[in-house]
Amino acid sequence: MVGIVRTIAVIATGTLFQGWMLPLVGSANVFTYFGQSNFAGKVIILILLACSVVAWSVMLGKYMDLSRLRSQNVRYERLLSRESHLLALEPARPGKGSGPYYELVREGLEAFFRYGGDLVDVDTQRAALRMGHVENALQRSVAEQTMRYEAKMVLLGSIVTGAPFLGLLGTVWGVMDAFGGMAGSGSASLQGLAPGVSGALLTTVAGLVVAIPSVFGYNYLLQQTKISVVELENFASTLADRIELEAQAAANQN
Repeated sequence: MVGIVRTIAVIATGTLFQGWMLPLVGSANVFTYFGQSNFAGKVIILILLACSVVAWSVMLGKYMDLSRLRSQNVRYERLLSRESHLLALEPARPGKGSGPYYELVREGLEAFFRYGGDLVDVDTQRAALRMGHVENALQRSVAEQTMRYEAKMVLLGSIVTGAPFLGLLGTVWGVMDAFGGMAGSGSASLQGLAPGVSGALLTTVAGLVVAIPSVFGYNYLLQQTKISVVELENFASTLADRIELEAQAAANQN
């Protein structure tokens, strides 16, 4: 009984394969068009395939990086909210944490104590110069962290811009070869022209397949990067105000 069932299953599987798969194999598909492309078109398609792999790797990696940095910033900002005196933290290691906000606090505290080792500065002019030194350090740190946020965006933007033009180049080149081959043969027919043109158009399709998802990913990541940079600048401004207020409070107590 088991053998009969197994035999029926094999026959049914073979029938389904012949009914469904063989027409697909015989019909025109992407691989058929790829085979009909000229050498330049095949090279361009392989380049676009590599660009697609790079673009998806950059988009996924950038999304994970932005999420990780934002999570680090939220944790460290929550830690700072529990600190009553920011200037009491060790400048070289201001608490447990990591990320852009942590680097800003470290740079700000190091700049504050680098100008003068004492917390209290009675001279108002000297205190103003000290805060200017801190603000300059924070601006430099913000610029460095902004470069960190914007890393690899140029590469993704280049793929978004260049992929359609690469596809168009392959199409123009393939159509040119198709018409040139027709002129050389001395006969003009649709059957002779269609394979070369279809193979040439495949490069444009490949370029659009690479560019369309990349442009959506690029716009989303660019927006998230801008938001993160604005949040970073706001945090730096708040940090400078907090350092100045704590320094003034310490001076008034003396």
